Amino acid sequence: MTSKEIPDQPVAAETHLARRLGLFDTTMIVMGGIIGSGIFINPYVVAQQVSSPVLILAAWSAGGLIALAGAFIYAELSSQSSVSGGQYVYLRDAFHPALAFLYGWALLLVIQSGGMAAVAVTFAKYLCAIGGTQLSESGATLLAACALAFLTTINCFGVRAGSTMQNFFMILKLIAIAALVAFGLTVTSGPHTQEMNMSIDNGTTLWDSLNSFGAALIPVVFAYGGWQTACFIAGEVREPRKNLPRGLLLGVLGVILVYLSINFICVRSLGPQNLAQTRTPASAVMYLALGEKGARIIAAGIAASTLGFLSQSMLTAPRVYFAMAKDGLFFQSLAKLNHARVPAFAIALQGALAIVITFSGRYEQILNYVVSVDVVFFALTAACVFVFRRHHPTDNSKIDPPSEGLAAANISRVPGHPLTTLFFIAACCAVVLSTVYRYPHNSLIGLGLMLSGLPVYFFWRIHQSRFVTL
Repeated sequence: MTSKEIPDQPVAAETHLARRLGLFDTTMIVMGGIIGSGIFINPYVVAQQVSSPVLILAAWSAGGLIALAGAFIYAELSSQSSVSGGQYVYLRDAFHPALAFLYGWALLLVIQSGGMAAVAVTFAKYLCAIGGTQLSESGATLLAACALAFLTTINCFGVRAGSTMQNFFMILKLIAIAALVAFGLTVTSGPHTQEMNMSIDNGTTLWDSLNSFGAALIPVVFAYGGWQTACFIAGEVREPRKNLPRGLLLGVLGVILVYLSINFICVRSLGPQNLAQTRTPASAVMYLALGEKGARIIAAGIAASTLGFLSQSMLTAPRVYFAMAKDGLFFQSLAKLNHARVPAFAIALQGALAIVITFSGRYEQILNYVVSVDVVFFALTAACVFVFRRHHPTDNSKIDPPSEGLAAANISRVPGHPLTTLFFIAACCAVVLSTVYRYPHNSLIGLGLMLSGLPVYFFWRIHQSRFVTL
C-alpha cells in the first residue's frame, strides 16, 4: 500500500479547522510574524558593516526586495492549496515527505521554540524597563514562561481568540513605530546629520563596499523573515486562495515601509557613526526627543511588539505539527481538534517546549545553530514553484483540494518567473554560504540537529505502516 492509499486517521468528531480569518487578519499575521523586537535594536548591526547612510538604507531596501520576491513565491504556492501546514505541505507535495518532516522537526525542536524563548525573555526585560526596574535572570525567565503559558491558553480557545490577541498587539506595534517616527523627526539636527549627504564608498574600494554590503544583508534578511508563517494557517482563512496571497503581499509591503521609516529616523537622528555604536537605537532616538519619558514609551512599544510576535508564533506554528500528525508522521493526539476546532494538543506542545527552552537558558545558543538551516528551507520551498509548474496543471479540477468557481486565472503567479524566483533562491544561497563561512561551527551543529529528524521520520513511517497493516 502506498502512502497515498493510507486512510485518514480518526482525529476528532469535528475534523475540520474553522475558517474564521479574513484579509485583515491575514495581513496582520504576516506583519506580526516579521516585526518583533529586532527592528528596534538591529539597525546598529547594519550600520557597523556599512558606514554610509545611502548604503544603510540600500541594505534595508534590498532586504525588502528579497522578502517581496519570497512573498510572491509563497503567494503562488498558497493560491494552489487551502490546507494548513504551509512550507511543510509544499515540500511534501513537491519533493518528499521526509524533507517536509525535517522542516517540521527543525521548526519544533529549535527554530520556532528557540526563537519564542528568546523573544519571551526580551519581553520580560522590556516590560520591567517601563517601570524603570530590572529583573534578575531567574525573574525574567519566570515572567517569560508566564507569558508563553498565557498565550498558549488563549490560542486553545480558538483561532478567533488567538487572532484577536495578535491583531491587538500588532496595532500597538504600529502605534509605537508611528510614535518613534513622529518624535524622531522632532530631534534637533546636529553635526552628525550632515553625514546624510556623504558619498557611498567613503574612499573604500568597490570590493570592500560589496563585501561590507553583503555582510550587512545577513541581519537584514533575517529581520525580514517570518512572513512565511502565515501560510501555516491556510486551513483557517476564508477564501484562502485569494486572501492569503493578498495578505502576504500587503503585509510584506507594509513591513518594508515600516523598516525603511525606522532606519531613516535612526540614521537622521543619530548619524551612521553614532548609530553603529548604539545598541538600543530606538531608545536613543526617543530619549533625544522626550528624555526618560521617551525611553519608557519605546520600552512599552517593544514589550508590546515582542508579545505580539509570540502571539503570532503560537497561532501559526502548531498547524505544521497538526499537518504532520494528520499524515501519520507524529503523535496522533496533535491532529485532534478541541471544541473550538483548533489543534489544542499541538498548541500545548509548542508552548511547553518553548517554556522548557526558556528555563534552560540556551535559547540564544540554539538560535545560532539554526539560522542557516531556516534559509535553506526558504530556497527549497521556492524551488517548489518549478516542480508544481512542471507537474501540476492549472486546471481547477486538479488543484488540491478543488474549489467551486475557482478559475485557473485566479491562481497567483510569480511576476518575472523564473528570473525572480531564481533571484530569491540565489539570495538565500548567498546568505547560507556567508553564514557558514562566518560561523562554520554553529552551522554544522544546526545541520546535525536538522538531520537528527531522519531516524525519527523513519520511526514514524514504520509505526504508520504497522498501524495500516493492523
